[in-house]
Amino acid sequence: MPQVIVHVNERPYNMVCDEGEEEHLIELTSMIDAEVVKLKRTFGQVGDSRLLLMAALVVADKLSEASSRIETLEADIEGQKDARNAAVERMRGLEHALVEKVTSTAERIEHITEEMNSAAK
Repeated sequence: MPQVIVHVNERPYNMVCDEGEEEHLIELTSMIDAEVVKLKRTFGQVGDSRLLLMAALVVADKLSEASSRIETLEADIEGQKDARNAAVERMRGLEHALVEKVTSTAERIEHITEEMNSAAK
């Protein structure tokens, strides 16, 4: 397993990850470090543990908001699918009614045509 040295709050940490996950681990650590930097600007150096906990809470809050948004979007998609299916069914009904009207009209035209041909003889 590869080892990666990441930096949070200007301190190095040796981390182990799966093969090929090194860049992803570095990106995740950078996100946490960015939150630590923001928190440090606001609260000062309140200790590594506290800064890391606060950063973890900020990231967890963002994840919670994103998860809620995903659930909302998934529900919206399901609603759109239901609306689409209802529209398709309405269109099928309208198509069926139109076919019946066209067929009925064609039959009436044929009947009139036959009557006119009979009257002309």
